[in-house]
Amino acid sequence: MSNWQNVTYDYRGARVLVTGGTAGIGAGIAAAYRAAGAEVTITGTRASAADYAEDLQGYRYLQLSLTDKAQIAAVAAAVPKLDILVNNAGANFMLQNEYDPDVFEKGVQVNLTSAYRMSHALKAKLAQSTLPGGASVIGIASLTSYFAVEVVPAYGAAKAGLVQMMKSLGLAWAKDNIRANAVAAGITESRMTAQMLAMPEMMAPVLARTPLGRPGKPADVAGAVLFLTSAAASYITGQTLLVDGGYSIVG
Repeated sequence: MSNWQNVTYDYRGARVLVTGGTAGIGAGIAAAYRAAGAEVTITGTRASAADYAEDLQGYRYLQLSLTDKAQIAAVAAAVPKLDILVNNAGANFMLQNEYDPDVFEKGVQVNLTSAYRMSHALKAKLAQSTLPGGASVIGIASLTSYFAVEVVPAYGAAKAGLVQMMKSLGLAWAKDNIRANAVAAGITESRMTAQMLAMPEMMAPVLARTPLGRPGKPADVAGAVLFLTSAAASYITGQTLLVDGGYSIVG
């Protein structure tokens, strides 16, 4: 849950889809929209919501594997109306060696191509939205969109491509009253980063470079996402907002 003591959003009546909404950043985003009154659908890789230890009551749940084109199409077809799409789901394949061409290709498919396929499949429904400020597509980018990280070349290439993709969609879909933006998250508490966060020797240099002196929380990213899809951001499209505690401003 967020700790935005001086910020409230009213998303009553809004239909939202958050891919990968069962844990971490995705769960934080989904919870923030639900708390603001939205009707939220989430996706996960397991067969049903009951297969998760987390309490997913209050959401509509759909199964989604990002490597399955048919499942992407099925999720898009199962959403009758939509105002906001958050392409949050993704993964790195560091332990499988992303320098292997097949693993590299999978990394790009999971972190970039799947987001385009989902956005494309839902464009017509987003174009029918009457949400104040227009419909929105949000991508979850990363500091690897801007900085090289040796062990995840595919993840980095995909996240860099995501930033460019949102520029292109922001340009092309403006005529349909659909805005496209991204949030580039720094090191944020999630299952993907849990191992790193538990290793002081890895975190010490990261925190030393981070002016705000802490890792991010899912609510930090959720706050940026809810702002970008709100009417307060109705003149913002094609942009990527860095939410990294200031890490990227240090030379």
